[in-house]
Amino acid sequence: MKPVVVLLLLGLMVQDAAAVTHSLKYFYTASSGVPNFPEFVSVGLVDDVPIDHYDSNTKTAEPKQDWMSRVTEDDPQYWQRNTGNVVGDQQVFKANIEIVKQRFNQTGGAHIFQEMYGCEWDDETGEVNAFRQWGYDGEDFISFDLKTETYIAPKQQAVITKHKWDNDKAQIAQNKHYFTQICPEWLKKYVNYGRSSLLRTDLPSVSLLQKSPSSPVSCHATGFYPDRAMMFWRKDGEELHEDVDLGEILPNHDGSFQMSVDLDLSSVPAEDWRRYDCVFQLAGMKDDIVTKLDKPNIRRNEEKPTNMTIPIIAAVVVLALVLLAVIGVLVYRKKKAEKTQNSKAAYSNVPLNGSETSSDSSPNGSNEVVNSSTPLTTGPV
Repeated sequence: MKPVVVLLLLGLMVQDAAAVTHSLKYFYTASSGVPNFPEFVSVGLVDDVPIDHYDSNTKTAEPKQDWMSRVTEDDPQYWQRNTGNVVGDQQVFKANIEIVKQRFNQTGGAHIFQEMYGCEWDDETGEVNAFRQWGYDGEDFISFDLKTETYIAPKQQAVITKHKWDNDKAQIAQNKHYFTQICPEWLKKYVNYGRSSLLRTDLPSVSLLQKSPSSPVSCHATGFYPDRAMMFWRKDGEELHEDVDLGEILPNHDGSFQMSVDLDLSSVPAEDWRRYDCVFQLAGMKDDIVTKLDKPNIRRNEEKPTNMTIPIIAAVVVLALVLLAVIGVLVYRKKKAEKTQNSKAAYSNVPLNGSETSSDSSPNGSNEVVNSSTPLTTGPV
């Protein structure tokens, strides 16, 4: 995988720093004409931490966290059922991508058909939000609005799908039940399973870095958890917005996170540098970490690139299979990131032609058969 792709993908794993919510997300990716890439990959994430994985090469759903083994204590058939359900979705997605290619009058080339859905739960207010959408080759294809219980087709090629899905009232009701009841219930269960890891708090080490005396000064924090963090520069106690470049939150190889914020001091007299400081805030922590801008403490060099590169490379090794699962969402999610975070809509995984071709995991509303890979049905477009 090219480094630039990895960087983009890692940059997508970002939560709103002000959020206090937990999230359960699923990504399905079908590919056509992409060398050395599985034709279908599925991955589930809790709080942006991968919890399970399946691809068409291994043909087995498997846990990605040690604590996910606890799920079989209450549900011994969990992983077997997961595998069977995703195998069915794999066949449907394979058909979907071929149908969509025909709608766009495409016969060859590399193409990606993907789906993202899930829910968010605020453990303080109890508020639940949900989302579901499909994309094709980096563009929106169709989505479902829970409030209006109708589908939105931004592409002409998806209008036929919209009409068929809008008429499937039973499936719409079923999906509504999943997003308002079953998804948050499973999210709470997963958070409880992994609470020792997901609910921990790790403070970072903070350093001041500078490539050269004329370069911006970077305040770099690494080793913190969770990723709900903020970082900014202040002058005389007031937060700065000009001449500041805030970087994205990136994962480290050990599951912690890192971020940096740069300050351009090219027009600031040396005697005024003491008026500046860097502030790091971590959700759940009462006290901020404040680092004064002190010239003797600035490390100039190649240190920052090294610190940034090593964790990224290590993260790629650890998360290689997970990265595959969402490679097709690179452009799609980047364009939709802000919209998705603020969305109150839920998106339904209904067969695109209105007919089911894989088993539904919750046809009777039973929680027992709702699992981490395919809680909803998928069908041809």
